[in-house]
Parts: sequence; structure tokens; C-alpha cells
Amino acid sequence: MQPEHEQLARISAGDAAAFAAWASSAEAPLRRSLRPFAALCDTEAVLQEALLRVWQVAPRFVHDGRPNALLRFAVTAARNVAFSELRKVTPTATEVEALHRALDAQGEVTLSAPDPLLRAAIARCRDKLPAQPARALAGRLEGVGEDRALASSVGMSLNTFLQNVTRARRFLADCLARAGVDLDLELSP
Repeated sequence: MQPEHEQLARISAGDAAAFAAWASSAEAPLRRSLRPFAALCDTEAVLQEALLRVWQVAPRFVHDGRPNALLRFAVTAARNVAFSELRKVTPTATEVEALHRALDAQGEVTLSAPDPLLRAAIARCRDKLPAQPARALAGRLEGVGEDRALASSVGMSLNTFLQNVTRARRFLADCLARAGVDLDLELSP
């Protein structure tokens, strides 16, 4: 994972791949930050609008020196969009009060640092992948775009690409399980 300032500089310069990488790491914490709104508005639409706003503001965004600056901005943007949506449905005073209590209880949303031991185990397992699944997985992880374009970029038909990505995922899951990695525990929020 690249340093935050470097990633922000790339995003600010309009690098869609850098933004996609950031968004994929920020999506889960953003979704968690919107949980209190879930009963009152369409949080999926709110999330999409917030990500769009982050992309639009990124060229003018100024890092404040604290960790997760862009994520904190995204959470604020998402909550502002959610509150705008709430004004359209006019929640009861009790619902608004409960929402504020839930938001206060959440505290600050942060990205957790990647586990170096888990990353090493994943790298070892990726190194053991057969050639075709390894190529397909690399295309999926490093590429940007739809599966058809990704498949073409690695010289595979769409069906072959999708089968190889599935094989790679299955192989990685089995390899990690043999290495003692509990994926259910690692993937839980």
C-alpha cells in the first residue's frame, strides 16, 4: 500500500486507478459509517454520491496532516449526503435522536493498517498459483475496467478469464487455510 500523501497526489492528478484503489480500501469503513442511516435512506445511493464528490473535490483537497484525511473527508461527505436525503423523507424526532446517538457512538472512522504477516502469506500463496490463474488474477487485481476488457488485456476469452479468476480465488483460499489463516475472521468488519 502506498503512502497516503503519494496516493492523494495521484488521485488529485486525476489518476482513476489510484482512486479505484483508494475507494476499494475505503468502501467498507464508509459503509460502516452509514449504518445508522440504513433504516432511513438509501445508503447505497448515498455511498455512490459521496465517492463521486470525493473524486470531484480531490484536485482541491488539502491534507490536514492527520491519518486517513481523505477517508475522514469521505465520511463527512457521505453523512452530509445522507442528511440531505433525510430532509426529503422527514424523519421523526425520535429517529433523528437515535441516529445522532448512533453516530456519536461510532467515533472516528479509520482505515486499519494492513497486516504484514497476512500480506506475506497471500504473497506466498500467489507465488504458488498455476500460470493461467495467476495471470487472470493479476489482470483482475491490477486492471481497471470491465471483465471483458480485463480478459482481453491478459489474452483470454471472457469465459476462460472468469474461470481462471475463480480457480485462483479457490486456490488462494485453500492455500491460506493450510497456512492457518482464518478468512472468515480476516474478512469480518
